[in-house]
Amino acid sequence: MRALLGVYDKSGIEEFATGLVALGWDLVSTGGTFATLEQAGIPVRKVEDITGFPEMLDGRVKTLHPVVHGGILARRDLESHRAALAEHGIEGIDLVCCNLYPFVATVTKPGGVTFEDGIENIDIGGPTMLRAAAKNHRDVVVVISPDDYGPVLDQLKADGDISSEARLHLAYKAFAHVAAYDSAVAEWLHEKAHPGETPESLTIPMRLAQELRYGENPHQSAAFYVDGSLNEQARGGIATAIQHHGKEMSYNNYLDADAAWNCVNDFTGPTCVIVKHTNPCGVATRDDLLEAYRLAVRADATSAFGGIVAFNRVVDESLARELREFRNPNDGETRMFYEIVVAPGYTPEGLTILKGKSKDLRILEAQPHAPGGRSYRQVGGGWLVQDTDDRTPEDIEFNVVTERQPTPQELEDLRFAWRCVKHVKSNAITVAKDGRLLGMGSGQPNRVKSVEIAMEKAGDDVRGAVLASDAFFPFAWGDSIEKACQAGVAAIIHPGGSLRDQDGIDCCNQYGVTMVLTGTRHFRH
Repeated sequence: MRALLGVYDKSGIEEFATGLVALGWDLVSTGGTFATLEQAGIPVRKVEDITGFPEMLDGRVKTLHPVVHGGILARRDLESHRAALAEHGIEGIDLVCCNLYPFVATVTKPGGVTFEDGIENIDIGGPTMLRAAAKNHRDVVVVISPDDYGPVLDQLKADGDISSEARLHLAYKAFAHVAAYDSAVAEWLHEKAHPGETPESLTIPMRLAQELRYGENPHQSAAFYVDGSLNEQARGGIATAIQHHGKEMSYNNYLDADAAWNCVNDFTGPTCVIVKHTNPCGVATRDDLLEAYRLAVRADATSAFGGIVAFNRVVDESLARELREFRNPNDGETRMFYEIVVAPGYTPEGLTILKGKSKDLRILEAQPHAPGGRSYRQVGGGWLVQDTDDRTPEDIEFNVVTERQPTPQELEDLRFAWRCVKHVKSNAITVAKDGRLLGMGSGQPNRVKSVEIAMEKAGDDVRGAVLASDAFFPFAWGDSIEKACQAGVAAIIHPGGSLRDQDGIDCCNQYGVTMVLTGTRHFRH
């Protein structure tokens, strides 16, 4: 039996080679791998000893030879294939162990990489061998990962061979590995050739991170995958969060945690965001993060119970104790219950205290998701792809269109409310004052109802507050704008763009309310 070993990642390769030799296998290897094995005293031949050709073209050609690929691709059950090998003096290759040049690591290095270095790190021989071995997996064992070295050796020792089921699994892994590798190369080349343009074809490599108990509902199976595309390398986000404590994340946990984390990181000052069913039901910014948490809960304590709490600052001992002990403002007795706490970090004392709140509480440490990239959404038989909505108030011109100008505090509140409304879904309305969300309306088929819900939640605090809408108001008189003015809001902000924008301006002027247009919409269907 003969094995061809050629790996870039050499972890575990000496032990694997030693195990094969002990079982009577003949080893053939390429440049760097050969040197490693020879130095370790493991009997091995160079691939050029069997091909009769040296490595050439600066290593571009090593294994691309009929002696190699004939040995891999020949079917042992076909007399014609065996005769062809004999005629040309080709020996069969029964195992291929290969992993590839680090293309992704190379092209995503800090500081960038030259185009020439990227090109030279596109592996040709390796993927070709893997594809050949995987195609002929009934006769050739293909190994791509050091994680498989031990199981392969164990089965060879126990049974003298690899089962057909194991061979098929290893072949699948090889093709999946090569497909992900090729997708990264294609993504990189497209960006070089057509920067910023929509690709004609899109392949997204995804790696299984966790099998989930179920999906949105118990009768739906589900899993969580990490996006392996170049665009998502080292960009942070919930997908790369560290879980310090608690039950496994569920399908809905991931959705809610992502919504909370994205929202809280849109704020620059110390902020707490509480999310329920992907919508922020509590948001507050304060120099004192503990106070921000208390105010966020009070925005809608009923919805906050069982929600997700996110902070954009480290959770220390005092904040952790408050999270553990804080009582529901509705009755002053019931401890607040949460599914998840997510933050950029925890002090050792804070983490210990927070773990004591509940054995089930999921405690996540995450990094902000870097701006840019794409957003994907599935429809029947296809996908919708768009740029992510990364605009912040700092990117937008606030255009005051009414006679009344906002006070400095109202302008700050308008910016705050605008950050909040960006993360509320469908006909979104937020009411805010003094860096605190007072009420939120979402998910309603008509905007009037969202306004009414938001103002109802705000209660008496609506007077002197500001109101933000994710999209324009189609009507004013007797509709959303007039209702808000009559309730006592001081200022209204929305994108504008309706044919009846002037009606809204006139209405605000009549009631002495400020109106600000942004020219930017944050609608989330």
